[in-house]
Amino acid sequence: MQKFMDWLEEHLLPPLTKLGTQRHLVAVRNGLAVTLPAIIVGSIFLIFGNIPIEAWLNFLAPYQPMLDAAVNASIGIISLLAAVGIGYELSKSYELAPASGAVLSGIAFIITQLSNDYVINVDGFGAGGLFTAIISAIVSVEITRFCVKRNWVIKLPGGVPPAVGDSFVALVPTFLTLILFWLVRVPLNFDINVFIQHIFTPLVFALNSLPGILIYTLIVSLLWCGGIHGDMTLEGVADTIFIQFVVANSQAFANHQALPYITASGFSSLFVNVGGTGATLTLAILMLFSRSKTYKELGKLSLPGALFEINEPIIFGFPIVMNPIIMIPFVVVPQILAASTYLLMSVNLIARPVTMVPWTMPPILGPLMATGWDWRAAVWSALEIVIAVVIYYPFFKMAEKMTLKKELEEEQLELGKKELN
Repeated sequence: MQKFMDWLEEHLLPPLTKLGTQRHLVAVRNGLAVTLPAIIVGSIFLIFGNIPIEAWLNFLAPYQPMLDAAVNASIGIISLLAAVGIGYELSKSYELAPASGAVLSGIAFIITQLSNDYVINVDGFGAGGLFTAIISAIVSVEITRFCVKRNWVIKLPGGVPPAVGDSFVALVPTFLTLILFWLVRVPLNFDINVFIQHIFTPLVFALNSLPGILIYTLIVSLLWCGGIHGDMTLEGVADTIFIQFVVANSQAFANHQALPYITASGFSSLFVNVGGTGATLTLAILMLFSRSKTYKELGKLSLPGALFEINEPIIFGFPIVMNPIIMIPFVVVPQILAASTYLLMSVNLIARPVTMVPWTMPPILGPLMATGWDWRAAVWSALEIVIAVVIYYPFFKMAEKMTLKKELEEEQLELGKKELN
């Protein structure tokens, strides 16, 4: 076990740590956060309009187009929002004018969505254009950075208001970006959106497969074992795909069609990370009934956060980081839950995620909402807690035995000091 820990620390953690702090991926991660309010609020309209009660659906039938309008104006434009958000975040990281970077990224993305008749195709503003939004934002900001670095900009006198000055600084980069994207899409008639979708097709396919999601889950768990925020490290790439999946599922759900994706956003955060990565809510429950004073107090402190998927107190307080005993269930439990959930969803015993709910939503309630009120998902979430408790229990008892021994030694030492005094 120690050799594996040494290998993990020496070979796996450094490159993945570097990946998690890479400037462009951080900008993608933070930029995608801009889309979350739109997705969540749009999902509320989607759920509200599709509660599986026949009388309710009949009542809403005349008003369904009105509800769909709200969905289209939120979930339907997430790629455009992502382009703006990523452009803003990447510009800010380069200490460029963030507002100009956001606007320029939005312009570049819109050009990629021109049809062969040179009309803006708003269909691409949805989840299908996310990868194009990322590329558009990165290219446009890098062009701006290139121009500013070589002083290819128009600078006004110092007394000019900053907003006006920044707009003139952006003139040359805007011209070059517009020319580049226009030449590719219009005169050359090259469909950037289709091309980028083809490039990322293997990755999209992999993360919707059982082996792919298991590998992703394993890497996340191993990173946490090394003290690195595994979810945050990988979400710059993975969330782009998972969000695309859940939007496609929501559209299919609204149109009463078969849901195409299993591992949509919410699969990992709600069905695998039960009470946080590693399903550590179960550890908080076990600690509440521990004979160890240390664990009992930690259980009381960590349970409220674990109910809302916040488990840093357990990961660093138990601790799980670099703890050979508890690392085993921490890695194994997510693999079992991911595989079981995937198989249950693949045979339609549980509905697939159709809407995005906050990752802090408690177990049982979160899966219920994410699957469009499928009661079976809530039952399965409760069973997952039981499964995790059963697997964690023997390892927890080993850790508890060691802690009790340490507490006893400390008590005896303290008693000895008192007797000497």
